[in-house]
Amino acid sequence: MTLTTQDSPAIPPSAANEPEEPEIQGSGRQVVQLLIGLAVITAVFLLLGWGALLLFIVILIAIVMLHELGHFATAKWAGMKVTEYFVGFGPRLWSIRRGETEYGVKAIPAGGYVRITGFTAMEEVPEEDEARAYRQQPFHQRIIVASAGSVMHLLIAFVLAVIVVFTFGQPTNNVKVTSVEHWAGKSTPAVLAGLKAGDVIVSIDGKTFNNPNAATDVIKRSTGKQLTLGVERDGRLIHLEATPASGKGVVVDGTKLADHGYLGFSPATAMSSVNAVQAPGAAVSTMWSVTDQEAHGIGQIFSPSGISSLWHQLTNSHYAAKVANNPTTAPRPESIIGIAHIGAQAEQSNVESVLLLLIAINIVFGILNMLPMIPLDGGHVAIAAYEWIRTKKGQAYYRADITKLFPVAAVFIGILAFVSLSAMYLDITHPINFPH
Repeated sequence: MTLTTQDSPAIPPSAANEPEEPEIQGSGRQVVQLLIGLAVITAVFLLLGWGALLLFIVILIAIVMLHELGHFATAKWAGMKVTEYFVGFGPRLWSIRRGETEYGVKAIPAGGYVRITGFTAMEEVPEEDEARAYRQQPFHQRIIVASAGSVMHLLIAFVLAVIVVFTFGQPTNNVKVTSVEHWAGKSTPAVLAGLKAGDVIVSIDGKTFNNPNAATDVIKRSTGKQLTLGVERDGRLIHLEATPASGKGVVVDGTKLADHGYLGFSPATAMSSVNAVQAPGAAVSTMWSVTDQEAHGIGQIFSPSGISSLWHQLTNSHYAAKVANNPTTAPRPESIIGIAHIGAQAEQSNVESVLLLLIAINIVFGILNMLPMIPLDGGHVAIAAYEWIRTKKGQAYYRADITKLFPVAAVFIGILAFVSLSAMYLDITHPINFPH
């Protein structure tokens, strides 16, 4: 989120008791230029065949603005003074003022922001606005406003998860065979075993799975070993014998396989049907599964080994290409560029893939924003909680000196900048192949 604190020009006192006409800033010429610019950008993307990429970028901007809407709506509800709600950054292209709030569009479409008066103790606020400043509000209201953006991400993820489970079913721990691969010069183990597209693998050697990845993990470490697959096909359970083969020297769709076991099929998580009554609970279960997976991934990326791996990818093009072709090889952060690239690939795959990706994106945004470090939302929540704890009954409200956090925040921002810029570079030079 971007919560900023500079105040807007005051509304003239003479207008205080009169119904205000919306004040529009930006000439008609600027509006025309904005529309022409958007039309040109759209045309370029479409001519280059990047329509799916453009659509996903628009979706990401909409997600960011919904995040900001969470802060905006809760701040208004709490009676705080909100002076701006803008899409984009940089020079103002067009805006309209309604009451004390200015809504508009700026030149750089890289997200958006909401501006709330008095968001930090350092900000200078006119005396007449101090009572409505964020910093003067009760503890519970400050917590609600600061965390509203992340809550909005969770709400978006929940709505998307309900749509997914109701339309496509609830994820199970089993693996679905979406297609059987064809290896040049030889038959794949999947073909030799008799696997078909649509089969669901429910067990290996009589053992079921705790998660969908467990089956592929068994296959990877079983090169040359015969496995008994429990397979559901057309409502019946059958058993097939399959022996994983090494992927060394095998190229599938231009991608070199790793030196571990493969059966030669494209896996997907098997789904079970869900009715309308079951959908909300199934949606929560889906969100929890994604949250667990993404939280684990974030922990890996920011761990010492994750930072080391990222540096290795930056300095070793061969290793970076290996990770891009097989993202499970090592932790790999994604920038907005990478997310948009994967999103475009997901759109070409199927609607379910797009929705699941958007669920993951919203959950990641929600988690990252709540990390207890300024300038993130979680940092402001932590400060509000610290001030509340330090305030003794009957005494003036304690105000934390956030300048003391600046050295720690600088280190955090430095690490975040390194990861973000590295991810952006790798997303340009070695884009990740979306796992269909």
